[in-house]
Amino acid sequence: MSTDQSPQDDTPVSSDEPRKQMFYDPTEYRIRSFVTRAGRVSEAQSKAIENLGPKFMIPYQKAILDIDTAFGRQAPTIFEIGFGMGETSAKISGLMPEKNFIGVEVHTPGVGNLLKLVDAEGLQNQRIIQHDAYEVLTNMIAPESLAGVHVFFPDPWHKARHNKRRLIQGPLVALLASRIRSGGYIHCATDWEEYAVQMLEVLGAEPSLKNTAEGYAPRPDYRPVTKFENRGLKLGHGVWDLVFEKK
Repeated sequence: MSTDQSPQDDTPVSSDEPRKQMFYDPTEYRIRSFVTRAGRVSEAQSKAIENLGPKFMIPYQKAILDIDTAFGRQAPTIFEIGFGMGETSAKISGLMPEKNFIGVEVHTPGVGNLLKLVDAEGLQNQRIIQHDAYEVLTNMIAPESLAGVHVFFPDPWHKARHNKRRLIQGPLVALLASRIRSGGYIHCATDWEEYAVQMLEVLGAEPSLKNTAEGYAPRPDYRPVTKFENRGLKLGHGVWDLVFEKK
């Protein structure tokens, strides 16, 4: 993520989300990898946030999070950036009850939907922070406290003039690496080949990380194939996974 942002670079589009919500500190002039897109929050999603939010959502704060207290236990913690509607997050946390999962997402419908899934599947190892992941990592996550990071199908910002908004950039990768303990990992996945090439280059340039594969990695068993991904694969579209380990 670059730091040369001018204010006009981050003008949110209109949204049905409450105006009082602020997903980033407006005094920090960075190029954002997201905009707060319009999206209708369903009644079920809204009820999930109201009823389940107090238990499973962690408020953003400019103070280090006590992860053990947040989950009521000590366990390896995986940090996910941008979980979308949460289907993949719920499946993975359900497969790994021995691990903690912190999902960060700015869009309210996705937050509400993941909370619905958490309730339906009885998941106790999932927490959600609705905020800019860069600021969460900077201010809430202690160095060397994470066992892993998941970044699945981030916005490719495919137009050349928008490439600067891509999430996977050198400064963010360095920040992620600083928050992961030795032996931990970063797992990225994308269905946009040009972005996959950039991810491989940027991750490979971080001196504290090493690639677990010769180039792109086979899809780990824990990452389920989404309906959208499966449809793309049937049409011959590619998907690229990258798994780098902290030295």
